[in-house]
Amino acid sequence: MDRAPDEDPPRSSPWRRRVPLVAIAALLLTGGLLLALGTARQQPAPPPAADKGTRPTAPHSPTPSTEPQARALPPSRPVSITIPSIEVTSDLEQLGLGKNRAMETPKDPVKAGWYRPGATPGAIGPSVIAGHVTWDGSPAVFFELTELEPGDRIEVRRADGRTAEFTVDRTATYPKDDFPTVEVYRNLDHAGLRLITCGGSFSQKNSRYADNVVVYATLTGHQGS
Repeated sequence: MDRAPDEDPPRSSPWRRRVPLVAIAALLLTGGLLLALGTARQQPAPPPAADKGTRPTAPHSPTPSTEPQARALPPSRPVSITIPSIEVTSDLEQLGLGKNRAMETPKDPVKAGWYRPGATPGAIGPSVIAGHVTWDGSPAVFFELTELEPGDRIEVRRADGRTAEFTVDRTATYPKDDFPTVEVYRNLDHAGLRLITCGGSFSQKNSRYADNVVVYATLTGHQGS
């Protein structure tokens, strides 16, 4: 690493379609799926068991957004993501499952990636977009993810020409060893979005960050036809 993250860590019918059970099952196997999101070229490690009763240990903001939910959109592949408040604009890679059944991580540190077995952004269910926080000691695409606050906007442009507009509900930080997989990836009755990266202190010995940062957001509008 070019800088020591442990000394200077990052700031801290189709309308009623649910995420396929196989996709949820895959995610349930990946409580540690984001070990590589803050490290350069590290392969994902086998995940720890998820604890269904775990709750956030250090939520960034306890007050959820109160904006009304928008009607869900039909499924359509996401193309790019924009987060105006932290000046992020990124094309989206497509992420699947690796050989060890852990979710793949983006190959390009300046790009985020959409987990394609899950919901598409704007469709019913928890769509998952992941990104690196650092890469070889330099800031990566989700370096400032912890700066997001309730009410901030997230825009996801889709292949059908629509832009799904999400509003941040809350941001939470979870220890990797107690990642609440069911809470994060559970089925929803609306269109939700989860942005995920690494956070907390970085262990040079283990080449991993201590925590995962999860931003929860809800579809509140869309543009395009």
